[in-house]
Amino acid sequence: MNTGTVTSLSVFFPCYNEQDNIERVIKSAIDVLIPLKMDYEIIIVNDGSKDRTGQIADSLAAKDKHIKVVHHQPNRGYGAALQSGFKAATKEFVFYTDGDGQFDIKELPLLFKYMTDYDIVTGYRIKRQDNLIRKINAFCWTTMVNLLFGMKIKDIDCAFKLYRRRIFDDIKMESTGALINTEIFARAKSKGYKIFQIGVHHYPRIAGVQTGAKLRVIFRAFKELFALYKQIKNDK
Repeated sequence: MNTGTVTSLSVFFPCYNEQDNIERVIKSAIDVLIPLKMDYEIIIVNDGSKDRTGQIADSLAAKDKHIKVVHHQPNRGYGAALQSGFKAATKEFVFYTDGDGQFDIKELPLLFKYMTDYDIVTGYRIKRQDNLIRKINAFCWTTMVNLLFGMKIKDIDCAFKLYRRRIFDDIKMESTGALINTEIFARAKSKGYKIFQIGVHHYPRIAGVQTGAKLRVIFRAFKELFALYKQIKNDK
């Protein structure tokens, strides 16, 4: 397949307690990346997992020079895991998706052709496989974020995104929690970076437990959201 301008790629997976998913997810990534014949690396960000995620990740890295692991101890939060992945990335482009296996990395090459004209290609979930409460929360959050920052993002927190890595040399990231995707989009927009959106399939989680919908996580995200809004407004 023609990968367009994407010839050098970092792929990373933020993981928290994904011992039953991580090996399968990494194998899927390798199966996709090898035929593309590009310069690639895979980064596993183990965000203070309490299960065997860290040990499995280290074992995978020991067997494959393309794989490296970043460990957090203790758990620092989703935003911190994404920050570590972006900072560890060394290639020209960087892609991430969660380590829970709810996205099919075989769809990654579909994003490549848009990087000729855009700086970020972000997925939006086709037929989102979450419960009703999570879907309502996501709709309300996305609507508020778009109104605050003048954006038209369909699925802010969809964990299937491809970036030019240089963006992260140009913007700061401060969120260590659920606000991280909003912060990146808002700061990138204020800098003039161009964003393209594409539908990707979403699948039910087959192992492990979701952790993102806790009330304290949601309240913290709202607190950080309004602080970010004031900050970006003052920066203009």
